[in-house]
Amino acid sequence: MLHAVTFAVLGYLSGSILYANVFSHLFGKGDVAGRSRDGNPGTANAFVYGGFMCGICTLFGDIFKGFLPVYIFLIDTQGAPSWTTAMIIAAPVLGHIFSVFHKLHGGKGIAVTFGCLLGLYPHIEAAGILAITFILFSVVIIISPHFYRTLAAYAATLCAMPVCRVDTYVWIGFMFVTLAVFYRLLSSEEKKERIKVRLPWKSS
Repeated sequence: MLHAVTFAVLGYLSGSILYANVFSHLFGKGDVAGRSRDGNPGTANAFVYGGFMCGICTLFGDIFKGFLPVYIFLIDTQGAPSWTTAMIIAAPVLGHIFSVFHKLHGGKGIAVTFGCLLGLYPHIEAAGILAITFILFSVVIIISPHFYRTLAAYAATLCAMPVCRVDTYVWIGFMFVTLAVFYRLLSSEEKKERIKVRLPWKSS
C-alpha cells in the first residue's frame, strides 16, 4: 500500500510540472497561458503562442510525465492492473489540473491523459479508444468548439471502455480522470461559445 501511495504522490508531483510554462520561458516566449483566450498552460497554447519547438517540447513533456509513473509502476509491481493502478493512472492528471506548484491551478489534462493510458503498454487499448473518439468528433461527427469536443470524447471513451473489455481498474482510473477533466473545463472562466454539431459534408 505504501509503495503505491509513494508512486501516486510522485505521479502527482510529476503531473504538477506545467511544461508549457517551463519551455515558454526557456525559449523566451513569455507567459503563453496568460496571452491565450482560455488561460490554459497546455500543448495547444504552447504551439500557438510559443512556436513549434516550444509546442513540441511541451507535448512530449506532458505525455511523458503521465507515461513514466504508470509504466514504471507496472514494471515494478510485475502484475496485472489492480485498484492501485487506478490511483496511479489518475495521479499525474490530477497533478496537471491541480498543480501544487501553481496554487492548484493547471491545464486541462488532455496530453497527460494520453501519456497515462500509454503507460499501460503493451495494453494501450484505452489510449486507442480515446484517440478514436477525438478523431470521430473532429472529422466524422464534428463537434465544436474544442471545449465540447473534449467533453464528448471523454464521456464516449468512458462509456466505450467496458464495451471494449478494457480492464475494470483502468476504467476506474479513467473515470477519476474524466471527473477531473470535466471539473476543470466546466469551472473554467473562459467564454463558452454555443455548441455546434455537423457532418463533414454539411456546410457550417
